[in-house]
Parts: sequence; structure tokens; C-alpha cells
Amino acid sequence: MKESFYRNSKELVTFNTGKLDSNAAEDDGKYPFFTCAQDTYRINKYAFNTECVLLAGNNAGGIFPLKFYKGKFNAYQRTYIIESRDPQRLDIKYFYFFLRPLLKAFEQQATGATTKFLTLKILNNIQVVLPSIGSQKKIAAILSAYDDLIENNQRRIALLEKMAEEIYREWFVRLRFPGHEKVRIIKGVPEGWEVRWVADLVDRKRFGRIYRESELLPEGAVIVIDQSTKEWLGFHEGKAEHQASPDRPLILFGDHSCKMQLMIEPFSLAENVIPFTSKNEMPIIFLYYLVHSLVETIEYKRHWTDLITKQVFVPASSLQVQFDERVRNLIIMAKHLKLVNANLGKTRDRLLPRLISGKLSIEHLDFRFPPGMEKSACV
Repeated sequence: MKESFYRNSKELVTFNTGKLDSNAAEDDGKYPFFTCAQDTYRINKYAFNTECVLLAGNNAGGIFPLKFYKGKFNAYQRTYIIESRDPQRLDIKYFYFFLRPLLKAFEQQATGATTKFLTLKILNNIQVVLPSIGSQKKIAAILSAYDDLIENNQRRIALLEKMAEEIYREWFVRLRFPGHEKVRIIKGVPEGWEVRWVADLVDRKRFGRIYRESELLPEGAVIVIDQSTKEWLGFHEGKAEHQASPDRPLILFGDHSCKMQLMIEPFSLAENVIPFTSKNEMPIIFLYYLVHSLVETIEYKRHWTDLITKQVFVPASSLQVQFDERVRNLIIMAKHLKLVNANLGKTRDRLLPRLISGKLSIEHLDFRFPPGMEKSACV
């Protein structure tokens, strides 16, 4: 890579914000609506039509989601919309990748007690490594290839999970299960089905050792699950507190968040996550789909009692087994793709600092740019 220079971010980019309240989102809206949340919502009016980086400006946990987008969208009033002042000097997709390793530092630098704020004073003083524009575009294209693979796998995971959910709904909500034509329906319930308390179906397990985030590693032998929306909290190199496998899954319940997660690999836990399995030989995969949407968080409190005091309709054991066998491979395939994505993410994140620092030279790399980048890459 040719010699790189450091430039102050305020020389290279502009920082604007949206104008809307966070509750402006509309179901099935036409355009993306970016807030300070990790999820992207929808809205029917757009205010921006550009290629930019989107960065949350405040967050209660000090975690600031970072996104890249090109097209029409709208944004919350505390979401930063970051654009290149001169695309021939700074490629905005390169800047997106450059910011990624800085997110942890932003957590430390953010101001505020209850809510953490990422101020312009912090953002305007970022020292940006600035290689040639051609090198920036190559770096962005290489890293984008990993993101594209991850996104494609995410779509496949979502499809597999939707298929499993749809099979459950078809069989046990719409009552079009195998052989339903021969079963009598009595007061809306198939003959032979029982009404049971969830407490009579679940077998709560011990927590084992509880891990805190400060004890964990970004990579390791044993995955640690917390009750947040994240797939995992971190890893450790010790012994797994719980054993799970495709043949012997375990279910996790976030006592405050109501997060429900099916585990098919050994794991350990962070606080307030309850592991449980089934009683009376009920297939665990069936139990997961039976109870996973029974409760949701409305207020900050413990919800385990709310869950186990629900009543459910329980079909014949033979139908439970059929369902378990039908969706097991879907769950295994989705888990495999999640592992593939984790490895792709690790490889990308290891490449990122080496590419930006110039330790991994790409100056003479014969690189085929993705469609839409060819013209702008020729400098």
C-alpha cells in the first residue's frame, strides 16, 4: 500500500442527524427508518437519499449500532448520518469499516450517567488512516465480500427458522397436522389433546457457575449466553456448565427479557438465564415451540412464574415426535450457518486492522470490484 496519512475526521466527513422521534416508525413502511436501536425499522416518508454511515448517538447501555446504507431512508433525531465531504478523497464505505474497531472505545468515551451520549466533540476528533482512494475501495470491497456472505447466510437462517415456525403453526395452531382428517374436533380441540400447565411440562435445571462479561473472551472454547438479544455474551476456556447436543437440546429463558433460545451445543450462562428441559419424555424441540412465545416483557421484572402458570394444549406424543423429527434438521442447518457466519466475522475482523494499517498490502492486488464500484475505483 502506498503511504497512508492521518487526517482528522471533521476534514473528511460531515455529521448530520435525523429529525424524527423514535416512535415515528410505521409497520410495513416503504423506507428504512434508522434509530439508535440495533434493529432497522420502516417508515413511509424519506428525508435522505444518499450513501452514508449511520451511527447511534445515544444508548442506555453505551452500545452504539453502526450501519452502512445507500438509498432513500429516514432517521431518528439522535442518529448520526455521516457522509464523505469528497468521495475522491474518502470512500464512505471504507470509513464505515474504519469505525468498526472504534466502537468499544466509543463506549468508554461516551458521556452521561443513565443514557450514554456520543458527542460531536468525540466524533470530530477521530484520527483517520487515509490510504489512496484506490486502496480504500479495495479494502472496502474485500471486507464487503465477507459482509455479503454473512448477510446471505442470515437470510438462509431466517428462512429455515421461519419454515420450522410455519410447520408448528400449520400443525398445532391451524390444526392441519398429519392425519387431521380422521380426528374429531370437540369444542375446537382435536380429540385426545390435553390442557396442561406449563409447570407440569418443564424441568428447571441449575444455573451452574454464572459468568460476568468482564470475565469473558471474544473467542474461546465455550459459549456464554445472556438474556440480551445477542446470540452470545462471550466465551471462556473452562469447562461448559451445561451439556447440550442436537439429540439432547436444552432451552434457555431470559427471566427479565423473556428471550427464549434453543441450545444444541455445550454452554455456560450469564445471570438471569434459566435453563430447562422437558418432563415425561416430551421432545424438547416440540416443547420449545410450544412455549417460546407465551410471555413477553412488558415491565422490568422476573417472568418465570408468568411462563409456568400458562396453560397450553398438548397433542398426542406420537404427533410431538413427528414434529420433532420434521424440524430437527432445519434447526441443525440454521445452527451450522450461524457457526459459518461467526467464523466469517472473525476472519473479517482479523483482516480489517491489517488492511487498514497496510500490514497486508493490496496495492498490486488484481482485484475484481463488485458491480457499481468499477468506475469509482479507477483513480
